[in-house]
Parts: sequence; structure tokens; C-alpha cells
Amino acid sequence: MTTTLSKRSLLKVAGWATLAATAALVGCGKKAETPAAPAASEPASAASAAAAPAGPLKIAFAYVGPVGDAGWTFAHNAGRLAVEKEFGDKVKTTFVEKVPEGPEAERVLRDLVSQGNTLVFGTTFGYMEPMLKVAADNPNVKFEHATGYKTAPNMRTYDSRTYEGAYMAGVIAGGMSKSGVIGVVGSIPIPEVIRNINSFTLGAQSVNPKIKTKVVWVNGWFDPPKETEGAQSLINQGADVLFQNTDSPAVLQTAEKAGKYAFGWDSDMSQFGPKSHLASSVINWGPYYIKATKDALEGTWQTGGVWWGVKEGAIDIVSISDKVPADVKEKVEKVKAGLKDGSFVIWKGPIAGQDGKDVLAKDAVADDKFLGGINFYVKGVDGAIPSSK
Repeated sequence: MTTTLSKRSLLKVAGWATLAATAALVGCGKKAETPAAPAASEPASAASAAAAPAGPLKIAFAYVGPVGDAGWTFAHNAGRLAVEKEFGDKVKTTFVEKVPEGPEAERVLRDLVSQGNTLVFGTTFGYMEPMLKVAADNPNVKFEHATGYKTAPNMRTYDSRTYEGAYMAGVIAGGMSKSGVIGVVGSIPIPEVIRNINSFTLGAQSVNPKIKTKVVWVNGWFDPPKETEGAQSLINQGADVLFQNTDSPAVLQTAEKAGKYAFGWDSDMSQFGPKSHLASSVINWGPYYIKATKDALEGTWQTGGVWWGVKEGAIDIVSISDKVPADVKEKVEKVKAGLKDGSFVIWKGPIAGQDGKDVLAKDAVADDKFLGGINFYVKGVDGAIPSSK
């Protein structure tokens, strides 16, 4: 059973500039430039391991964007629906969309708890500090924070390895670009987004080592007009394949109008630009949301942190266009299979930064701490990362 709450406020992201300057972030996966990797699971506290109360488990989701964004929030909501399908009348879910990252988030979270929800999901980095406060005041409620790095006895973190999907999209871009210039519309200049830009570039360079990547930043997660302007700017700079780390299909739609190619991000966006769409890098939150719900229902919930990718079924590349050559599709499938069984690693040296110096030595493999703190462009990405100030 679902209860949909009315819009609480407009989406705001201006506070990110200050936040990114004072805390290293990992993304709609967002953490600090030198954070610890997602924490290993810790023993459950008495409160977190307590048996679920009688009646359906009440579960709430706080979304940063609109459910209809066709990207990030749409994907989270699909995960919520997967929970309802899996557990039926054992659960009752609620969501609030367009919750700003800031003081308003704390108010919404407290309201959700007051309604009797005992499992609460917050789906963006900016909810971390508000959620910690609310968790401290409600030890019998279990809190789940997407993309953060701070935990509490009754609060754990979860994230998806979006850079794996970015790399696979890059392989396709490298095989499809005629100009040798590809473009990315970036959201907020934090490690998660920079990691995705770099991974997209590395994937493209695995097919065409001479590929150059242009980047335009829009300083927001969901702002279709700015995303459209950014996409057009990249086309004006010679990019013939576009990618984005933003939440709407505006980049794909712009490419469609201009006769260029582009990708879907977080969800399958093929319907928004059938001629320009090359593939969509998608996140499947369903497996994790089902696991977390099962843990809560069975009294086995524990604090800690997870970071899931292709291996766990959380990341995939779907709806690959018939325009993509067979040999490029085959390479993508080999990468996907390698990510799934662990035989392929994206961030393995030698990898050079913009200055040509190695950021990873030959055969060195980046650990999660390294990946979580990426604050540089790899060789082949033009321009400078904007100041967070």
C-alpha cells in the first residue's frame, strides 16, 4: 500500500557549493575527498536488531527530486515499488519528493518518523547531517542514507557504483564519435561526479585513445533548462556524443534535436530521444531496498555501509542502440561480464592525470578510499574543475 505525500518544497541545490568546500563528498554518491571507504558492517544494536512491530512495516522515502524526473529519483521510486511487489501487505510505503538538501530535510524526516515510519530512506548526500540528528533522537527507527559516509547505531549508508555504468557508456561513445570530441554535462563538482566523468573518458579511450572530453557544469542535479544550455554548449564546442550526470532527459533531447548522440542516465531514457539514444546507464535500487526491508522485517538489520555495482545487479547498461557496431557491443558485454565476476577493473594503472603524471602506477588498483576522494581529471579531459567556493 502506498501513501504519496504532497510537495513540501522546491528543490534547492545552492547550498552544495558551501557543503562541497567544507566536507568531501561522495555522490548523489558523495563523500569527502579523503574519506574512509564505506564502513564494514558492525554488530546490530539492541534497538536496530529488535523485532519488527505487529502490523505492516511502515517505510518512508525522502526524495531530492521529482518522481517524474526520469532519472535519479525515478530510479529510487522504482526500487520502492519493487519493495511493495516483493512484500505485499507486510509493508506500507510513503514518499515525499523534492525535499531540499538542508534544514528542510530534517523537518521532513522528523515528520515521517512522527507518522509511525520505522524504516526511513534518504536518497541524497545532503540529507546526511539532518538524518544523523533525527536518528539520534529516534533510536528505535532504522535510517538508511544513500551516498553518505557517516553511520550511527541505527543509521547505515548505501550507494551504487555509477562509475561502472559511466565507463561502459564511454566504450560506446569512443566507438561512435566521429569528431573525436565527447561532452559531459556535470551537476556538482564533487568526487562522485568527477569520478564518473573520468570513467566515461577512460571507457572512450579504451576504444579511441585520442578521444577528448569537454565538460560543462550546471551546479544542480535537476535543472532541465540549464542542462539543455549545457548540452548545446558542448555541441557548439564540437562534441558529437553527449553524456550527463544530471537527472533529467534534457541532454538526450537536445542531442536529438541537433542530430547528435547521447545517453540516458540512472534510468532508461530511450523514449526521450529514440534517434540519438545510444544506451542508458541505469541504477537498480530494487535489490538493496528489498534486502534492507527484509533485514528490518526479520530483525537482522545492522548498521554499516555498502557500495553495490554490476556484481550485485545494481548497475547496468541497457537499450543499446542498433546503431552501435557489433564489435563495440561485444566489448561492452566483455566489460560487464568482467565487472560481474571481478576479472575486470576500471581503475587500474597506469592512469595519468591531466599533467601526464600517473595518478595510478602500472598495475596498481584503486581502492574505495581512492575512488571516494577523486578530485582531478584524467588525461584527455579538457579544462579545470571549478572551485567549490
